[in-house]
Amino acid sequence: MSKSVSDLYRVPFDGQFKRSAAPTSPPKKHQDKKQNKRKLARLTEELDELQRKLYANDQYSLLLIFQAMDAAGKDSTIRAVLSGVNPAGCQVFSFKQPSAEELDHDFLWRTARSLPERGRIGVFNRSYYEEVLVVRVHPEYLSYQKLPHVPDLPSLWKQRYESIRDHERHLTRNGMIILKFWLNVSREEQKQRFLSRLEEPEKNWKFSEGDLKERKLWDDYMAAYEEALNATSTPEAPWFAIPADDKPFMRASVAQIIVEHLNALNLSYPSVDQEQLQEFNRFKKQLKDPSS
Repeated sequence: MSKSVSDLYRVPFDGQFKRSAAPTSPPKKHQDKKQNKRKLARLTEELDELQRKLYANDQYSLLLIFQAMDAAGKDSTIRAVLSGVNPAGCQVFSFKQPSAEELDHDFLWRTARSLPERGRIGVFNRSYYEEVLVVRVHPEYLSYQKLPHVPDLPSLWKQRYESIRDHERHLTRNGMIILKFWLNVSREEQKQRFLSRLEEPEKNWKFSEGDLKERKLWDDYMAAYEEALNATSTPEAPWFAIPADDKPFMRASVAQIIVEHLNALNLSYPSVDQEQLQEFNRFKKQLKDPSS
């Protein structure tokens, strides 16, 4: 039996994930861009119907977390995958440099305020994982966090992994489905996308000199991602390492994983009992009365 997309790209729970072994490009048989775009179109229709059932059921919520290096395609993937979903049933939040107010709270506070309510899909474009990725690569940022007790850095990251696992476990116990996507772009592809931003006028606005500074720290980021994914990919809140060099394939893969997990809930629209059905029949008669 062939593996599902979820099985293919799920980061294992045994702590043995190696970033160097994770593909950045899809298998040759899945590189047909037109085919992947058609697949995405079908999946967005299915996702729309599943979101309606999620909303009507009102027991579960879905949180999608996207993390990646610059130019991996987070924004465009979120836009493409959720293009067919009712905007009233979806919430997207982007987390960048924390504000002074956010720095006066623990590192999970600012994202906790934006968690999706039951029946909705919430999307985090970057998230609390920045605290074990960007902050790990730039530990000088810790000086802004006003921590009363800062252990040695290895111990600090382990404590934060533990806090994240506990946080996610609590959320899933209360009906939240958490799916985390690392869009795994190669260093060479990132370079080509940066060049595209510089060479195409309509993309100039996307480029920042800071992107080049962070690119020089590529190996540090890869080490941070590998450890974070190994420490926090759990059955309750799995990570998926999605090949990101081919955008149509990446978007279709993300959509497929979301659809697979929502289908696994076996959601259905609420049914009515016999007494309510009789009431509905009475209402129908009233509305069909010419004098109504």
